[in-house]
Amino acid sequence: MTTMITKYTMTNYKSIEMSPIGVLLILFIVLKLTHTINWSWWWVLSPLWIPVAIVVAIAVLTALGILIVGAFKRW
Repeated sequence: MTTMITKYTMTNYKSIEMSPIGVLLILFIVLKLTHTINWSWWWVLSPLWIPVAIVVAIAVLTALGILIVGAFKRW
């Protein structure tokens, strides 16, 4: 009986892993809701939008670089 319980718990156990961004987001939300910090919600939710903004900026700069290089090749 105990081996069956042990086998069941070992096969159905799933660990929960969070990224540092997720931990930071939860921390900021908890601090905001407990009135520990008096930040705007924009800054509280910044762990969500700052990485997206960085990726978009890199994509725009890459596209701009490709366009500039293409324009010089045609010259």
